[in-house]
Amino acid sequence: MNSLSKKEILFMGFMLFSMLFGAGNLIFPAYLGQTAGENVWQAVAGFIISDAGLAVLAFIAIAKSGSFDTLVNRVHPIFALLFPLAIYLSIGPGLAIPRAGSLAYEMSIKPFLSNSIESSPIGLMIYTIVFFSIVYWFAKSPSKLIDRFGKILTPSLLILIIIVFIKALFTDLSSFNEATSVYRHHPISQGFLDGYQTMDAIAALIYGIVFVTIFKGKEITNQKLQVKYLAIFGIICGILLTFTYLIIAYLGASTEITGTVDNGAIVLSTVLHQLFGNSGTIVLGLIFTLACLSVCIGLITSCAQYFASIFPKLTYLKWVVLLCAISAFVANLGLTQILKVSVPVLGLLYPMAIALIVLGLIHDKIPFNHRSVYVMTIGFVGLYSFIEMINHTFLNGILSDILAYIPMQSNGFGWIIPGLIGFTIGASMKSKNNSKPNVKNVA
Repeated sequence: MNSLSKKEILFMGFMLFSMLFGAGNLIFPAYLGQTAGENVWQAVAGFIISDAGLAVLAFIAIAKSGSFDTLVNRVHPIFALLFPLAIYLSIGPGLAIPRAGSLAYEMSIKPFLSNSIESSPIGLMIYTIVFFSIVYWFAKSPSKLIDRFGKILTPSLLILIIIVFIKALFTDLSSFNEATSVYRHHPISQGFLDGYQTMDAIAALIYGIVFVTIFKGKEITNQKLQVKYLAIFGIICGILLTFTYLIIAYLGASTEITGTVDNGAIVLSTVLHQLFGNSGTIVLGLIFTLACLSVCIGLITSCAQYFASIFPKLTYLKWVVLLCAISAFVANLGLTQILKVSVPVLGLLYPMAIALIVLGLIHDKIPFNHRSVYVMTIGFVGLYSFIEMINHTFLNGILSDILAYIPMQSNGFGWIIPGLIGFTIGASMKSKNNSKPNVKNVA
């Protein structure tokens, strides 16, 4: 029976980290640190739970289920078609990949351009062509991802972050400011909600397909061994994510900025300038480029493998080319337009993803009809999330006063109660069936 060496296991954990760690993993904890101020550690704890914690749990849930396809099919065949498709489109060419490509340009190239070129769309267009050509080169051979990620991208990214952190320790930065906004009263819950923005829990659900391909290439067929390896990869990745979030949140909290801060990119630009002067822009550009490149490679690879499996008329390589082209096109629409879509889409998908992860983890402990429990739980969570998305996106909050009566709604977790109600109804449906006598046995 084939197995992985300790070195290969470590490199695969590094690879998963690189596949998850993108631009959002840089800007959101930095912004959190700046706005949470003196409450930064409580806020980043919530962030780590919803991001690294849920990503690890998602990977373990997929490992226990055997595949993402098996997990979603426990709900309903229609759900098994629509939910993965929505996830792959949102974290793929429709949102996450173009966001990463656009952010890489904003942080690594745009600061060095003249005003005339900066205002022109030509610069972004040229950059995205080059950027996604590099993504294509990495993604065209999934079997070589271990070497390219584990030995090149991940160590390079971690070394840059560690250099910044060491420099910060020996630099007299400002003390933590007073917490602002909701971080003053609800730092942990707000940090948890901020973790949604990275999309890591959703991405972790679909990355299993990449590792299954790698297992096949290495002829590792024992399912228990695969589950063990996937759990270990997830834990290694979770430790690395936690390490980097603590550093970035600390840097954000230690940065003194006058005026209003709109996003974490401004925070990182300021702190890198304080630490390295004008050279800080170059360091930040390298960090963003490596992070965005890594996550785009991982997403393109998993999306191409998924679409090649359901639309086999196009080969994996053709899907890679097509997805790179679409992502480059969407990236040229601009970062602002892309980010406008992210909040409502994630608000709809994330609660269902979390509910699915929990059900996958406790699947063996459910002593009743799994189908009814899955259907009712996901159905209630999805319905509530859809209503909330419509309320904020199209109705300008008309239903907010009514939704406020639901427990934990003010903290962003109003979907939990509907999920528990759905779970209870699903369980009782089986209980009623169990109470009926078996006609054949009576006869």
